Amino acid sequence: MDLGKSVRHRALRELVSRRGIRTQRELVAALRGQGVPSTQATMSRDITELGLTKAERNGSIVYVLPTGGSVEQAAEERLRALLREVPLDAAVAGRILVLRTLPGSAHAVAASLDRLRLPEIVGTVAGDDTLFVALADEAGLRSLRARLTSIAEGHSQDSDGR
Repeated sequence: MDLGKSVRHRALRELVSRRGIRTQRELVAALRGQGVPSTQATMSRDITELGLTKAERNGSIVYVLPTGGSVEQAAEERLRALLREVPLDAAVAGRILVLRTLPGSAHAVAASLDRLRLPEIVGTVAGDDTLFVALADEAGLRSLRARLTSIAEGHSQDSDGR
């Protein structure tokens, strides 16, 4: 990790732990206010690398640090937070789950799915508002579709998607 990235990550962890930051734009502005250069694209990668998720704090949805769990647990928390915030429409094309969401949200959803490392997911491809999730078999497709739909609708499920 280069020095700039190390400094930026340290500053991000400090900012997120002390302030209620709601958007990537606010994170970039806060970093720049501390003299740490950043861009929106860099911020998106940093959020993923640090495992930041969004959670409710004092009535606002803000970025939070992972709670000591694994990358997969952080990805699950991030996916749940994302799907609570953005609409999700799921359709099936063969063994591909086609997910449509808000413009600019598909990559974040795909990255969270990738980090879950679910054996049924062969891979993901994300555009701006649509992502394709290739699945190994029909059972995995049905299970993942039900799991994502349930999360998006605000229902609780265990880690097996039931």
